[in-house]
Amino acid sequence: MENSQNIRTAIIGAGPRGTSVLERLLANRATLAASVAGTGEALPELHIDVVDPYPAGSGHVWQPGQSRLFLMNTQAFYPTLIPEDPALAAPLAGTTFDRWRAAAKKNAQQGTAPDLTDAEREEIAALASTDFPSRALYGRYLQRTLEDLLKNVPDGVTVTFHRQAAVAVRARQDGGFDVELDGGATLTAGSVVLALGHVESQLNPDQRDLQRAAADLGLQYFPPAAPADVDWSAVPGGEPVLVRGMGLNFFDAMVQLTVGRGGKFVGEGSTMEYLPSGDEPLLVAASRRGTPYRAKATLNGYYPDSVTLRYFTPQALERFALASILPGFDHDLWPLLHRDAIWAYYSTLVRCRPATVAAPEVFLDELAEALRPHAHTSAKWEDAVEAALEIHVPRAHRLNLRGLAAPLAGRQFGSRQELDAAVTEYLLDDAVRSARGEDDPVKMAIGALHHGRAVLKSAVADGGITDASWMAGLRGWFESFVEGLASGPPALRMEQLAALARAGVVSFVGPDPKFSVDRHAGMFQADSPWVAGPAVKARTLVEALAPANRIAVNASPLLRQLLDDGLVRSRMMMTTEGIPAQSSGLDVAPHPYRPVGSDGSVTEGLYVLGLQLSANQWGTAIAAEAVPARGPVYPSGQRTLHDADEIARAVLNPGTRT
Repeated sequence: MENSQNIRTAIIGAGPRGTSVLERLLANRATLAASVAGTGEALPELHIDVVDPYPAGSGHVWQPGQSRLFLMNTQAFYPTLIPEDPALAAPLAGTTFDRWRAAAKKNAQQGTAPDLTDAEREEIAALASTDFPSRALYGRYLQRTLEDLLKNVPDGVTVTFHRQAAVAVRARQDGGFDVELDGGATLTAGSVVLALGHVESQLNPDQRDLQRAAADLGLQYFPPAAPADVDWSAVPGGEPVLVRGMGLNFFDAMVQLTVGRGGKFVGEGSTMEYLPSGDEPLLVAASRRGTPYRAKATLNGYYPDSVTLRYFTPQALERFALASILPGFDHDLWPLLHRDAIWAYYSTLVRCRPATVAAPEVFLDELAEALRPHAHTSAKWEDAVEAALEIHVPRAHRLNLRGLAAPLAGRQFGSRQELDAAVTEYLLDDAVRSARGEDDPVKMAIGALHHGRAVLKSAVADGGITDASWMAGLRGWFESFVEGLASGPPALRMEQLAALARAGVVSFVGPDPKFSVDRHAGMFQADSPWVAGPAVKARTLVEALAPANRIAVNASPLLRQLLDDGLVRSRMMMTTEGIPAQSSGLDVAPHPYRPVGSDGSVTEGLYVLGLQLSANQWGTAIAAEAVPARGPVYPSGQRTLHDADEIARAVLNPGTRT
């Protein structure tokens, strides 16, 4: 379809990933133009259609107009839309979020930031590099970066934005595509980029039952959704409200239904108090663990400086490839990362609390020998570690990683009040550990897992481990485990939740909760097998969960059409039992990522970026990482920007397609 005079591409999705593709298209086009300057060669015209019903740049999730109470889960120094790799085409505009924040702060102080709202100026004035920005402010950064990019569009390039949803992408006989919009218009393109981000999801059977019961009984059921999409004013005050999920969406709900209703936190740390407004509901929170994720440690960077991976290193992983071994997660990778967590914990314990360890230097020598890979069979290295611990470390000071992830496991509670007290104790203890930062052994063990997760993202990508271990190990248990330890909120949120519990505004259900409907009473109810007493009943239930990121249960008209027409398919993986099972993401061929159709052929000219790559890349939800000022630079940090660059170069050179 494309000729030497015209390249047309459509980017579906105008959030950060779609904007990254646009940025890379402009940067690579400028590089191509410079390479032919003075040669008399003319580049084909390039037209880019960007399709999204939400504002370009911020997209759906990061809209600047949302509540400023919703915080990012990374500090200001972390995210970037603009790549910093000198091997890539030079950006035409833009910088990292933190540099943008610093410049905006300076401009606001000098009175030269008229494009910022009063609320944005107020936030920026108080925001440090190590603070957690609002999602609204990050959305403003994304929009401003896009605006700067559009001021630098190279000659021969046009960009058109369509504030509509794409409802279908259909293959044309000439090799291009027709992109159908919800208003009835059709765009013709030689290539299409699917940068869809979070898409609507079907409810699971349990959620559908609760939704139907709510309709039958006149109750309120709030299904999984982005927090900014929820009408929080519809949640009634002055009565119990069940909240399922205690991950990041929970804290958004918590703060919106407390501070967002006029309440105030005063003081700090363990003495923080909450002053209610009287309009709050009584939030009764539940999750499988019975507690929230652990909070992030207070650090000067994204990774702790005092932790260096000794065992789970790129060099160690290269040995598998050199031996032609496709590693498994549980058998090959986790034992190495587990060693690093153990070493980080006990080396920090010796450094910060040497009195708790008998003969600290001897202990570390013995521990290092016990942890040394290949010094023992895989079945015995843990026994060697345990033997060293028996001699040198009292049981009360030993690491229990699984226990950290499930702090209430195995405990029985005689009443809900007893449970609330235990959860509050956990929250305050975790906040104190976070405040110690580099000097807390628990947080440094988690820090090793955090380092390891960055290495793991590269190690497991594109079939780097067996299908069975991806399903049963990486996604089966490790993902939930490490997220509960290393993907938590700022420590401030733990202190706030403890204050709310003491004020009687928040209570807890307990581990392994069961949700149901008491039709006789006309109420939702929830209880835990580990907590004595009657079930908690409420007329409102909020699912504090993100919509499921699974292709098989998506409710996107576009994805459903692509599946029905056979242009894309879910990736199938083999389980440990040798049974094919549907994974969470699309089946794609790298690189760049192009979907595999229902007949097994690669759909050329159609590209995928972001969350729908979850069966080829692990950890696809997090933003691109700015290059840190110090410490290791992991390739996985800017993986999405490299993916966007590969797509851009393929779009600009359609003749190179296979």
